[in-house]
Amino acid sequence: MKSLSPDKIRNIALIAHGDAGKTTLAEAMLFTGGAVSRMGKVDDGSSALDFAENEKKRQITINLGLGHCTWNGTKVNILDCPGYADFYGDVKAGLRVADAAIVVLAAPAGVEVGTELVWQMIESSNQPRMICVNKMDKEHADFRKCLDAAADVLGARVAPVVVPIGAAEGFKGVVDLIEQKAYITEGSGKAKKEDIPADMAEEVAELRTQLIEAAAESDEGLMEKFFSDEELTPDEIRGGLRAGVAAATIVPAVATVATSTAGVEPLLDLVAGVMPAPADTPEVRGTKPGGEDEVTLPATADAPFSALVFKTVSEQHVGELLFFRVYSGTMSSGSDVLNSTKNESERMGSIYALIGHDRKEMESVSAGDIAGVVKLKITSTGDTLCTKANPIVLPTVELPKPVLSEAVKSKTKGDEEKIATGLAKLHEEDPTFTAGYDRVIKQTIISGLGVLHLDVMIEKLKDKFGVELEREKPRIPFRETIRATASAEGKYKKQTGGRGQFGVAWLRLEPVERGSGFEFANEVVGGSIPSKFIPAVEKGVKERMEAGVLAGYPVVDVKVAVYDGKFHPVDSNENAFKMAGSIGFRLAAADANPVLLEPIYSITVTVPDEYLGDVMSDVSSRRGKIRETGQRGRYQVVTALVPLAELYKYSTHLRSITQGRGFYEQEFSHYEEVPGDVQAKVVAESEKSEEVA
Repeated sequence: MKSLSPDKIRNIALIAHGDAGKTTLAEAMLFTGGAVSRMGKVDDGSSALDFAENEKKRQITINLGLGHCTWNGTKVNILDCPGYADFYGDVKAGLRVADAAIVVLAAPAGVEVGTELVWQMIESSNQPRMICVNKMDKEHADFRKCLDAAADVLGARVAPVVVPIGAAEGFKGVVDLIEQKAYITEGSGKAKKEDIPADMAEEVAELRTQLIEAAAESDEGLMEKFFSDEELTPDEIRGGLRAGVAAATIVPAVATVATSTAGVEPLLDLVAGVMPAPADTPEVRGTKPGGEDEVTLPATADAPFSALVFKTVSEQHVGELLFFRVYSGTMSSGSDVLNSTKNESERMGSIYALIGHDRKEMESVSAGDIAGVVKLKITSTGDTLCTKANPIVLPTVELPKPVLSEAVKSKTKGDEEKIATGLAKLHEEDPTFTAGYDRVIKQTIISGLGVLHLDVMIEKLKDKFGVELEREKPRIPFRETIRATASAEGKYKKQTGGRGQFGVAWLRLEPVERGSGFEFANEVVGGSIPSKFIPAVEKGVKERMEAGVLAGYPVVDVKVAVYDGKFHPVDSNENAFKMAGSIGFRLAAADANPVLLEPIYSITVTVPDEYLGDVMSDVSSRRGKIRETGQRGRYQVVTALVPLAELYKYSTHLRSITQGRGFYEQEFSHYEEVPGDVQAKVVAESEKSEEVA
């Protein structure tokens, strides 16, 4: 494939609530644009973009899909984003590199929960967008109602461009208001251009006037022409719309039935003629590697090369395939580049234009285009590739943080190494999925964006690496500390017939400010403990702190001073004083009013107004402390501090009490003393587990 200039490229993200027909629309665009010879179906697993086995099994989009077609001399890169919240990491990735978004609505349902969530994403960056009302042939389909909801709920300034002829069983095709032509759908699915039906003439005239007015508002010259009752040409209408869309002040709307490709031709006309091109952004902005100084490059094909990797896919027999968007310059396979994020050199492998898992090799790829590359050694999602002579770090993909954690263990002994390798590979593919072994609670913890997200990752681990996991509730990584000052003698004396072991260390423990960590002081005078044994005392203290004194959790925020002791010229050694330090710490801590600490997380919950009371009440029932409430657009935002022990599967519960319309983020804040009843329960469980062991 030949490289195209940035003005001949459109990068479009398709986003929606689940089951709006988004992937089918992408298939219809590929088919109509001649990129595929037959239209795949999600239902029977023949979709070009939902090709992974877990997508075929569930009949939903799980992974960001990439395809392209050519329309009116313009290459349209289609980024098919997942519709379910558990996979919003790929939605963020797709929107990061797209120049515009098509928000797909199911005509019978209109604006749904997922629609609101993805709309918020594009609103946050003021991204150009259009609305596609799909499934116009289904029962209860209502185009006008969908647009009214978009205006009322989303606050969109909607401008209908392609409107339906009939609905549900009476759907016959669409009318393009710009060209004033009807596309009548025939039985074969192909559309035939005809004159506008006579019974729609009045409605079309009214809607076209509204469209022209919206387009004219973006240009003073067009506005003067409009108020002078002069007719605007189709090109002038498209020019006005393009300016309004670029400024995110106008949201064009179209009607489609993706399964029959009805309305897809005028939709592609709109994408090619109205949606912004990479050339509309003249500069690429980034920073110097390792610093914050701004760097800019011209967004042209002859500028220095820069690109952002936004998705990693691990394919059997191929290895890792990286999706990247070029922001400036041109790159050929086999060229040497700099990974400026990691400050390492890379050699570009084979470059491909992608339609799902089908690949066509490209000699080079230029500014504005999207492609895939294989066999890069150290590059991963979010990294910038550029030239060594003109280094730049592009803004990375801002991914959502995990909100649900589970503990997992191998079903088969001996698989631990394979599991660790597999989990690391899955994190590379999807950075919103994290995994690691927690030495405090002695569990492997996996974290993600929801139950379905973790289900899919565990399935992938089984399919790709041949290992199976059992899930269990994660333990809480408590900590221990002291609330008073206390001293104790640590004495270790052992005689085994030969050379014995002897060491005595007097220790004083004092609490320090929360979060200060551990302090150790040597206050020994007069040589009661030789200086060479002091590090051994500290080592014994640290080992005892790791093991805990109350319930087996690490001790934190304590100052320990060794201030006296005894030694024997023959029997004293490092091990004896290490044991003395451990014993002294345990005895002193028991008298220093030990207490259990629990991790507290800061959560930010975003919900519609009507659920605010329910959410605040629920947070309080979880021992949470409301810190702040406020308004963000059409939503209420609640910030609270909640113990981690009360957040297990909170994301699922929040969706339940808000009918799926609430979402939240969480971040570790600090450790806090647990209530007495909680401490008693944890200590009892610890003692019980020790008895069993």
